[in-house]
Amino acid sequence: MLASLTRRCEMLRTCWYVAIFCLVAASAWAQPAVRQRAFYVPEVKDPVLEKIKDGNKKEQEVKDSEISAVRARQKAAAKKKEDQRKVLRTELPEGQAPTTLDQFISVFHFPPQAQFMTGTCWAFSGTSFLESEVKRISGKEVKMSEMYAVYCEYVEKARRFVAERGDSAFAEGSQLNAVPRMWKICGAVPLDAYPGVLEKNGLHDHTALFDEMNAFLKWVRQEEIWDEDLVVGMVKDILDRYMGKPPAEFKFEGKKYTPQKFLDKVLEIRPDDYVQFMSTMSVPFFTKGLFDVPDNWWKDAAYHNVPLDAFFDIIVKAIRGGYSVGIGGDVSEPGKDYTHSAAFVPTFDIPSEYIDQSAREYRITNGSTGDDHGIHLVGIAEVAGKLWFLVKDSGRSARWAPPEGYYFFREDFVKLKMLSFIVHKDAVRDLLERFEEAVPERQEDKGR
Repeated sequence: MLASLTRRCEMLRTCWYVAIFCLVAASAWAQPAVRQRAFYVPEVKDPVLEKIKDGNKKEQEVKDSEISAVRARQKAAAKKKEDQRKVLRTELPEGQAPTTLDQFISVFHFPPQAQFMTGTCWAFSGTSFLESEVKRISGKEVKMSEMYAVYCEYVEKARRFVAERGDSAFAEGSQLNAVPRMWKICGAVPLDAYPGVLEKNGLHDHTALFDEMNAFLKWVRQEEIWDEDLVVGMVKDILDRYMGKPPAEFKFEGKKYTPQKFLDKVLEIRPDDYVQFMSTMSVPFFTKGLFDVPDNWWKDAAYHNVPLDAFFDIIVKAIRGGYSVGIGGDVSEPGKDYTHSAAFVPTFDIPSEYIDQSAREYRITNGSTGDDHGIHLVGIAEVAGKLWFLVKDSGRSARWAPPEGYYFFREDFVKLKMLSFIVHKDAVRDLLERFEEAVPERQEDKGR
């Protein structure tokens, strides 16, 4: 009886506990949950760590200040050295060099144009050469766009860069015969239709243009992106931003032309009618060969190689026969006297009577004669018993003394320092026949 009563009491107590738990749980579930919110507070900065950071910062500022002072001193010294830099020069006695344009018998040419901050002398001289040819052939006087050929040339350089998988020169320089080559590919455009300069001052400056194209092509080579359409398209986009987009069609004297029709119908120029000459012992004479310089980036091997005496005679006969000559070579010489616009070979280099094929070749092989500038030879004169040539020059030094935009080249300077030239084939028909029939002659037997 007592045990039964005890079990009942325990059951009642258990039920009581369950009821109390259910009531408490129900009460808890009925209350909404408490939720936290996010907010910003200032970051706690450890004072010890901050002290270390401040110390490091002050120490770095001292180092930076010391480095800046050193760099400033070095920069000032370099500028002073540049400002005080001297170059070796010489000059002729009075009366031994021309002084005015009137002393020359010259062919038609437009006034000199400056190339300013570009490395495109080849385009200015090559375009000037073809302008004279337009006048000679058709009687027309048409000022052409130098930058149109430059634009086309950069496109072709990019195309070859892809084709050669980056193993093709991409620089500002080129050869004078690049202009008829570009005209053949792209046609030709007058200056009014394409000035090729967007700067408000009208001065050509290709510094940023070339840097951007060069950087892009370095990336192309690094990543091996050999998609021609992509690469050429990007180069065109860069050129368009800096030079403007060339016209697909333009008006000239009231009529519409494409560049190709303008070349054929108005200018009457046949690009294949122009031939290149060089004089080097590295190639058999009276054969065609490669003019092996960096600016011949497309590896043109159609240069006619002739002995020095023939090289010089062609130039003289062409000018006297009413032709002009586009010519290129080395102009970084003490005998290039920009104060008097004269270029000659001084006796302390080599006396004029000693200039022969071997003397010329010696300077080519040792690097003292290089192909660094393209010019347009437009006239001839005899002064003090020497032949002088009137040279139209787009380079900066040609504007430092009168006559502005010209130089006077003495015959010895042409023989020793000019490496190649371009002329119309009609001026050299007799000589070209020797190339068709000739058995290569030994270099050492020629040009003495």
